[in-house]
Amino acid sequence: MARAGLTAERITEAAADMADTAGFTGVTVSALARHFGVKDASLYSHVRNLAELRARVAVLAAGELSDRIGSAIAGRAGREALMAFADAYRSYALEHPGRYAATQLQLDPEIASGSSGHRRCMELPYSLLRGYGLAEPDITDAVRLLRSTFHGYAHIEGSGGFGHPRDVRASWERAVHALHTALENWPGSEDA
Repeated sequence: MARAGLTAERITEAAADMADTAGFTGVTVSALARHFGVKDASLYSHVRNLAELRARVAVLAAGELSDRIGSAIAGRAGREALMAFADAYRSYALEHPGRYAATQLQLDPEIASGSSGHRRCMELPYSLLRGYGLAEPDITDAVRLLRSTFHGYAHIEGSGGFGHPRDVRASWERAVHALHTALENWPGSEDA
């Protein structure tokens, strides 16, 4: 019999917290069982296996990230919206490194399509970029530019990779400003 009060949601939250402290790959069923003071089998009453647990953390994190970005950009447009989006993305990645790593997990398409957080994580940058007057295929190219820039910057910053004494925030703001300039002057696909 499972321990009273243990639910899939509670286990997922604990796994997300553990990911932030031990790293996403540090999340194991055994470590969570020790955390709750139960045997591994007690957790298997609520989650099938480690893959399902990690997918649940990814869904939770995508919901949190998309909520943060959506709140940040609400009512904003152009450079102001881009900066709010970028700041929300970066702050989430730095404050919740394990959860953020979970958002990078390649999920089963059925799980991803059922995750409102994952859908919003896809919709929000497209919505932002339509404000710059972009359409396909340029909008997909621009989404890839933003994602790779934001992800790369947060990853390098989070791992302590920016050793130069220049203020990291100042460099971040300049990078986002450069992205804004690039988006305003985006070359048409016929120019590629």
